[in-house]
Amino acid sequence: MDQLAPRHRLDPLYERVSRLMWRSDFDARFAEDIEAILDLKRTHNAVILAHNYQTPEIFHCVADITGDSLALARRAQGLDADVIVMAGVHFMAETAKMMNPDKTVLIPDGRAGCSLAEAITPANVRSLKAAHPGVPVVTYVNSSAAVKAESDICCTSANAKKIVESLGVPEVIMIPDEFLAQNIAAETGIRMITWPGHCEVHERFTPGEIRQYRRMHPGVVVLAHPECPPSVVAEADFSGSTAAMSDFVATSGAQKVLLVTECSMSDNLSASHPETVFVRPCQLCPHMKRITLANIRHALETMSEEVVIPAELQIPARRAVEAMLAAS
Repeated sequence: MDQLAPRHRLDPLYERVSRLMWRSDFDARFAEDIEAILDLKRTHNAVILAHNYQTPEIFHCVADITGDSLALARRAQGLDADVIVMAGVHFMAETAKMMNPDKTVLIPDGRAGCSLAEAITPANVRSLKAAHPGVPVVTYVNSSAAVKAESDICCTSANAKKIVESLGVPEVIMIPDEFLAQNIAAETGIRMITWPGHCEVHERFTPGEIRQYRRMHPGVVVLAHPECPPSVVAEADFSGSTAAMSDFVATSGAQKVLLVTECSMSDNLSASHPETVFVRPCQLCPHMKRITLANIRHALETMSEEVVIPAELQIPARRAVEAMLAAS
C-alpha cells in the first residue's frame, strides 16, 4: 500500500465525483475498494476499460480507458498490459479478447449480458443469409462472438451509417437491433433486412414521454440514442451514440439537456460539465449495473471471470471487427 493516507491519496479522485456525492459517503462506500483496485492494477499490470454507462465511482475513479463501444474496441487493440478488466457487458469483453488474444481478459460478472446479444443466434444469421443470398451482413457489436463470426462486418451506433454506406450496395442485412437499422435506413435510403432485437433500456422510451419532458422543462435540448424507436428519435433534437452525445454536450453550449439513454450517462457527464443542467429520464441497464467496484476488486484478486473465445470463432469474429475498424 502507498504510505500516503488513503483519504489524501484519493483526494484527486473524489474531486471528479464531488458534485455527485458527499465525501463521507465516498469514504464509507467506495474508498477501500478504490484503494485496493489501484494497488491490484499495479501488481498485475492491469487496465480497466469502462463503458459510458458505468457508475461514476467506476467511470471516474478506477477506469483507465472510457468511452462507447467503438472507442473501447479501438483502444483495446495492442494495450500495453497483461490483464484487461472490462467494466461493461460480456460482448465488450469478448471484443477486447479478440483484439488481444494473448492477454488475460476478465469480466467482473459473467452474467452482465445484453438483450440485443441474446436476441439472435448464429443459426438465425445463417437462415437470414440463406434467404437473402449475396446480401452483406452488418452486425451491431452488441452481439456474441459466435454471431460476429457469421457476419461480414460489424458496426457500432457511432459508425453504423458510415459502415453501411461504405459497402456501396442497395440493401444489407442489419442485425440484431431493429430500431438502429430502421434509423440508419431513414438516414441512408438503403433497404434494411432487419431482425426483431431491441435494447431493453432504449425500447422503453416513448414519444409521449419526450413531449412531456419538453412541457416540464422548457428549452431542454433532447439527445436520443439511435437504439431508440424511430418515433422517439423523431422527437429529438439530435440523435447519436454516447460518444456523439458527449461531444454535443461539450461543444453545443446547450444549457439544459435530456439524454434519452441509460441513466449513468447523465451522471458521468454532469461530473465533467457542471455548467449544464441534466434532465434525467432514468432508465437503468440491469446488465451494466452488475459491474461494481467490489466485483472489479474481486476479479483482480482472483483473476476471474476470464473470457475465453473458442478457437474456431476467434479468427472470423475478429475479421468482422477489424473490417469495421478499417472502414471507420
